Order: sequence, then structure tokens, then C-alpha cells
Amino acid sequence: MTARTLPARLYRDSALYQEERRKIFAQSFHLAAHEMMVPDAGNVYALTIAGYPLMIVRQDDGSLRAFHNVCRHRAGPLAQEGASNCGEHLTCRYHGWKYARDGRLRSATGFGPAENFDPRDYALFPAAVKTWRGFIFVAPDADARGFDEFIAPLARHAARLKLEDFRFAERRTHTIACNWKTYVENYLEGYHVDAVHPALAAEVDAAKYRVTMEGMIAIHEAPSRNPSAVYDGLWAWAFPVLGVNVYADGLMMERMWPIGEGRTELDYLFFFREGLGTARKEEIMAMSETVTAEDKTICEAVQKNLDAGIYDTGALSPTHEIGVAWFQAEIRRRLGV
Repeated sequence: MTARTLPARLYRDSALYQEERRKIFAQSFHLAAHEMMVPDAGNVYALTIAGYPLMIVRQDDGSLRAFHNVCRHRAGPLAQEGASNCGEHLTCRYHGWKYARDGRLRSATGFGPAENFDPRDYALFPAAVKTWRGFIFVAPDADARGFDEFIAPLARHAARLKLEDFRFAERRTHTIACNWKTYVENYLEGYHVDAVHPALAAEVDAAKYRVTMEGMIAIHEAPSRNPSAVYDGLWAWAFPVLGVNVYADGLMMERMWPIGEGRTELDYLFFFREGLGTARKEEIMAMSETVTAEDKTICEAVQKNLDAGIYDTGALSPTHEIGVAWFQAEIRRRLGV
């Protein structure tokens, strides 16, 4: 039987998005940063994942801890988005409550024994944190489990890559007016390459584009047409919103952050081989910009049609849309729809 797509209402329902935050994003591990972004004790990296404000803090012993960037007093923020240094304490930017780097409350101005106040009851809300080959992953739910099993397929395919030789070069962001699932599904198939990406189609053999699922990782393979191509012919995607784009001379980690039911932010981290020339870096990033612009155009057009109220469900190709079918089945399972 031909698999049917998710109904269109699931791409525009604000109440459903709140369920997705709780049942998908809170429970999943997400690429947050690279260890070179928090090299020293007191370094902090803050970001927002599906509405969850989070921060990673380098500890005195070199370990990492992750917390919700939310003060226990009246929900003020402690760290600004991006990289910073907290000094000796994480300090709320609203009322000045101070926390140790390990999340324990150290000082709550104006509170003391007379108020029957116990600071041990007001430690920062923890999040789960794991590292893999220098990359830092976090889950908003501190009890999230299964990271090693989750990352294993990607680890096998990336074993040949000398990731430790790559150096962070640049971060770029793009906002797309579509539901996050619309963009993810576009990423999960090469069916559209010939129609949407002419420059990419000239570099890879789209007819031989294959997507296979290994656990919660989709492995994309498309042979390069020539040895000087920008793309190395290997892409991967990790549930729910991480793209791993391998180039001949570098790597781009692509986060597909939802920022509401109708908008998605693409957050790119570019890494290149040490010593790679500026011209080659610019060539790679220019190709990325071209492909992104083409995906933005088609995904926004698809979202407009999903919102129009004419289309409900469609059919999925058993040859070209294996990754899409797996993803939609997982959405159904997690949300019970």
C-alpha cells in the first residue's frame, strides 16, 4: 500500500506545536555548539531550541553542565544569546540573583532566614548535555536518555572524516516562512534536486541519490560527478532537526530550529580544514547560499499551499521518499496522531 502523507493541518496548528515542543524537542538531543566555543572555565554558550532557552557552562574541572537560561526568582535570563563569560557566578540580568557555575543558588539579595528561604530549593533547572567528537548536544529534559544509541549511525559514517582537523569558521542564519516539518521533509529526499537545484544537480548524480534510515539517522548518498565538486556526496540528518552537510574540504552543521508553527530558522555552523584558502571557503559557502535560497523558495510555496485549505494528504514514493515516510511515522508515533 502506498504511504499517505501527514494531513495538512499538522503543519499549521499552534496547539500541536506546543505538543511537539514537549513530546519531541524536550526529549531529543540537539547540536548546541562546539567545544571550541566554550574553551575555558566560566565560558557560557546560550541558545534557544524550540522555545527552550538553554545555556552550556564550562566548569572548573573542565566538564560541561547545561541549564535552562531561566532564573528561579521571576524567570529572568542569566546569559545573553551566543558566547560569553560568566566570571565567578551566573548572574540574573533582572534582579541579580547569583548562581555557582554548577547551578547552585549562591546569593538572593534580600532573602534570608527571616523569610524562611532555603537556597537549596532554588538551583537552576538542569538540562542534559553530551559531547561527541567536539560537538556539544543538549536536551531540554534533564532525564533524556539514549544519546549513545542515537549518535551511533552517524559516528560510523563519520569515522573516515577527520573532524578534529576542522576549525569553526562562521555562523550564518536564515529564516523561512514554513513549518519546521515542511523544511525537514524537503531535506529528507533528493527527489526534488533536478527540479529545484540545478547547480547541485550538475555536481552530483541525482539519479543515484539514495536515502537510508539507520536508527534515527538518515544517510544521504549521491555520487559526485567530478573530483573538484564542492560537495563530497555524503549528507546525514539526525532526528529531529540536525543536518550534517559534508564538503570536500569542510563541514556544515545545519540546525532547523522551529520558531513557532509557521516559521523556521536555519542556523548554520561552518567548519573547514585548517589552512584552507579563503577562495575555496567562499566557494563552499556560496554554493550553500544558493541551495538554501532555492529551498526557501520552494518550502515557502509548499507551506502557502498547505495553509490554503485545498490539499489534505498525498502519496509518498517508496523509492524516493523513504526518509520522509520514516519521519512522518515517527511524528505520528510521538504525537499519537
